[in-house]
Amino acid sequence: MKQARRETAALKPGGSASQSDVEAIVAGRHHDAFAVLGLQKGEAGFVARCFVPHAETVTAYTLAGKKAGELTRLHDAGFFGGKLSIRKRQPLKYHARNAGGEWWLTDPFSFGPVLGPMDDYYIAEGTHLRLFDKLGAHLIEHEGASGVHFAVWAPNARRVSIVGDFNDWDGRRHPMRFRQDTGIWEIFLPDIGAGRAYKFEIIGPKGQRLPLKADPFAFHSELRPATASVTTAPLSHEWGDEAHRAFWSSANARREPMSIYEVHAGSWQLRDNGTFLNWDELADRLIPYVVDTGFTHIEFLPITEHPYDPSWGYQTTGLYAPTSRFGDQEGFARFVDGAHRAGVGVILDWVPAHFPMDEHGLIWFDGTALYEHADPRKGFHPDWNTAIYNFGRREVVSYLVNNALFWAEKFHLDGLRVDAVASMLYLDYSRKQGEWIPNEKGGRENLEAVKFLQTMNKAVYGNYPGVVTIAEESTSWPKVSQPVHEGGLGFGFKWNMGFMHDTLEYFSKEPIHRKHHHDQITFGLMYAFSENFVLPLSHDEVVHGKGTLIGKMAGDDWQKFATLRAYYAFMWGYPGKKLLFMGQEFAQRREWSEARALDWFLLDYAPHRGVRAVVRDLNNLYRSRPALHARDCEPEGFKWLIVDDRQNSVFAWARYAPGHDPIVVVSNFTPIQRDFYRLPVPKAGKWREIINTDATDYGGSGKGNAGAVEALPEAGGEAKATMLLPPLSTIMLEFVGE
Repeated sequence: MKQARRETAALKPGGSASQSDVEAIVAGRHHDAFAVLGLQKGEAGFVARCFVPHAETVTAYTLAGKKAGELTRLHDAGFFGGKLSIRKRQPLKYHARNAGGEWWLTDPFSFGPVLGPMDDYYIAEGTHLRLFDKLGAHLIEHEGASGVHFAVWAPNARRVSIVGDFNDWDGRRHPMRFRQDTGIWEIFLPDIGAGRAYKFEIIGPKGQRLPLKADPFAFHSELRPATASVTTAPLSHEWGDEAHRAFWSSANARREPMSIYEVHAGSWQLRDNGTFLNWDELADRLIPYVVDTGFTHIEFLPITEHPYDPSWGYQTTGLYAPTSRFGDQEGFARFVDGAHRAGVGVILDWVPAHFPMDEHGLIWFDGTALYEHADPRKGFHPDWNTAIYNFGRREVVSYLVNNALFWAEKFHLDGLRVDAVASMLYLDYSRKQGEWIPNEKGGRENLEAVKFLQTMNKAVYGNYPGVVTIAEESTSWPKVSQPVHEGGLGFGFKWNMGFMHDTLEYFSKEPIHRKHHHDQITFGLMYAFSENFVLPLSHDEVVHGKGTLIGKMAGDDWQKFATLRAYYAFMWGYPGKKLLFMGQEFAQRREWSEARALDWFLLDYAPHRGVRAVVRDLNNLYRSRPALHARDCEPEGFKWLIVDDRQNSVFAWARYAPGHDPIVVVSNFTPIQRDFYRLPVPKAGKWREIINTDATDYGGSGKGNAGAVEALPEAGGEAKATMLLPPLSTIMLEFVGE
């Protein structure tokens, strides 16, 4: 008791804080610093308390510069307190001195909270759709001062502090205010602006000091290998893409041409010194190239912040930050705007399935399994050594749903390609018996992930009707691309992995054996309209020892090039949207590596230029001919003409669109020229050859039909044309008149 009386007496000049409070503040153990520091109501007016390490004297002032009182040093570490002359509650600033000099600082503990009760309500309910405006780091004006508001979710922490280059990374200096109802910690830090590195110092529920954590809502990060988040000004780009957005917001994407160029931004091209292009350099080179080659969309492999280059962005630690490898968020906004003004959409490869276990990231964020499942049978991914999001937790679902909305709103993205959906849907994905936990009904479906995907898709399509979502889903899960109200997952499109697998397998066979694998081409039409499909020849097919598309084609070099050209035209004539990974449009010979640029020198050689010319002409045809795109996802847009000529490995079909002339696609997948081939066509008359992949301009043998064929009527109302089928070729014919 005597000791306690001495402590109280020692504190009288600074008000009523206990010695234990002072010791806890100085040691960084206090769980509620806002109850001790800043402007406090004393018995006879206001008192101020502050912790200013290295200071020998501190004088308090109002923000207007009026002196409010001299403070007394109550602890040698730099704890000060004292009575004030002010009569109303207001923020304070301090003039501190020591033998080495003097400095000013504004007291963050004298400011009120920024978040309000309505934020608490919607955040707690899990329905807040603008979390990215509330959490993270935001430059704001607050109660007469400029600074940064920080907020982070860490409900089980004993203490959370903001640390950075502005406070010597000292977690004792700026412990945050805890909002009990939501588990969010916040603080307004005056006198700092953009460009400041920061992290969160978190004391876990057992008192353990965790590795410093990057901000889950950071909008910018340091360049790897550094891992701190960086404060950044609000996005200020002035957009000029109104026409582009207006078109897509009112369009039915299923009936529009979508030819997607999949790009890894870090290796499409590099500077001469081997370093990354920034967003403006990419815009100057990539956008004109895509326009010239005729693609409608660019799809970037994940450009969200990630620590490890060889992950290609799929192990992201900053879902809200465009990676600093290519510049800042303003640069990315300029790129997207430039693409839109050129008529090109931008799709982001998005990874809500899992996250890496880097200690500065989400893993064990507040000392508990917060974003992930605690049980590794649900929370650990054995394929990728990553953590799996806890889709049953509303705060985690809100974090991910808000992220999808963030990219749509802030960066005007045209779509999200959602990675690894199959791994989310199945509890036993890549797991043996006993390594997974059945759902509440005893099944293997991840019902929480299903609900998350449905929630995300409803939010995206409900708020941004011009944005599409595309599922990379490799199983036969039903109704992936059907609306949620009809029992679907709600995606706009789904990757057709079966098409990719079957066709690549077919073209790897020597032509003489293809007649035995005829069904690998025809089988796809059995399910081609069960979903809204994108046909993907993606990065996954040209890595990890899989070679390249040109390398997968059977035969000698001439046959490989001829087959690849014929394959592309076959694919562009097949129902479904198109996707091609960078480099494959000019027959890249080396397997793709993220560590080097594409082999652009190959375009010095005629065969490679020929492949690119085919792709360019196919894109232009696909975009300009509604028969090739307007019914990509509907069975009335397709009809087989030749389906069973396995002996000759010939396939033919017609594509239709209401109000437009049909187009016939015919492929000969052997190196044998077929003279006088009898082809049924939809109607009699002249059919113009609009592409022939065997043309000499493409590097072919130049065999063809002099630009057109004549179809004659036959009994029963049918019509047939007699034509030449060049070796290893695809021809498209367009009806031009009776």
